[in-house]
Amino acid sequence: MSEYIKIPKKFQAIDSHLHIHKLFEEERQMNFIDGHEWYKDSCGIKAINIASLPRNAGNNMAVALYKVANEQAFAHGCIVYPESPVNPNTIGNMDPLTQYKEMMEIGFDGIKFLEGKPEIYKRNWIPVDSDFYEPFWAEIEKDGTHVLAHINDPEFFWDGDKVSDELKAKGWFYGDGTYLPSEEMYKQIDNLLEKHPSLCLTLAHFYFCSAKPKKLVDMFNRYKNLAIDITPGGEMYVDFENNHDYYKDFFAKYSDRILFGTDGDFPRCVEAMRWLADRIYRFLATDERIMSFDNNLIEGILLPEHKVKQILSENFVRRVGTTPRVMNKKALKNYIDKYKHLIPTREDYQLIEDLCKKYL
Repeated sequence: MSEYIKIPKKFQAIDSHLHIHKLFEEERQMNFIDGHEWYKDSCGIKAINIASLPRNAGNNMAVALYKVANEQAFAHGCIVYPESPVNPNTIGNMDPLTQYKEMMEIGFDGIKFLEGKPEIYKRNWIPVDSDFYEPFWAEIEKDGTHVLAHINDPEFFWDGDKVSDELKAKGWFYGDGTYLPSEEMYKQIDNLLEKHPSLCLTLAHFYFCSAKPKKLVDMFNRYKNLAIDITPGGEMYVDFENNHDYYKDFFAKYSDRILFGTDGDFPRCVEAMRWLADRIYRFLATDERIMSFDNNLIEGILLPEHKVKQILSENFVRRVGTTPRVMNKKALKNYIDKYKHLIPTREDYQLIEDLCKKYL
């Protein structure tokens, strides 16, 4: 079957993991607000969660303005850093706890934590379980706020013989000795969860553990609020196919711990977002053999309908809420005034200003 399937309305699907790479797509003359609405309509998605990226404060502002423009949208904000590497002694009133409180006052629905991705970690080199972040994690645990965290990357990214030239060109080879080894990052997360076992934490991309799922089972047994999402990583789906029977049982048993998301990044992969949503839905809800990642065929696991619904929507709702939080426009204006000097380009600065005039 070559055409895309719209996810049936009965599943109330929520894409819990999307990003904004640029605020405007020149080719279609489409801004990020219209682009995400097109994606929802074309795929049968009920709602989306935009996860901000710590490139600059403008990404948080754009994500927040999307929520103002569309009251049905969820959003996760991120910490922004005035400089890299970060000097904890001079960060002043931009420390992680202060920023978390600002984002909650604005009306963000959760936090996106990308600081565990190797090239992001390398910029700041501040351990995730360090004193710098401790007040931030403690407050989040107390509040029960959802965190979507990108921790590590596929293990073969540290192996120069296995990383393609294409991946190396993207900066995704970490084996030159200047990046934190993946096992050290996993230790930091273990330490963090030992300190804060009730964190409402979703580890993106299957925690890059599709080749060692027993690690996830152990973590599920220890941490009641821990979840994973199944945003590709194509290597995940290759592992799913290579261990089809095991993973059919795994997804059925842990369907209450798995969230649906595509990792779409407007506008870089606006067309691919439709393909991703289609493939993930078919993997979960059918037993078709379909062309999947890395030109591999993958067989769907045909979960019972109620388990598909858990993954497509219910698990996100249980962690984040039935409806998005209401936006506080005054708090958002204050945030923009405080952080607008960190918007890196005049183009983005102007678009943020235009959106503020329209929505605030």
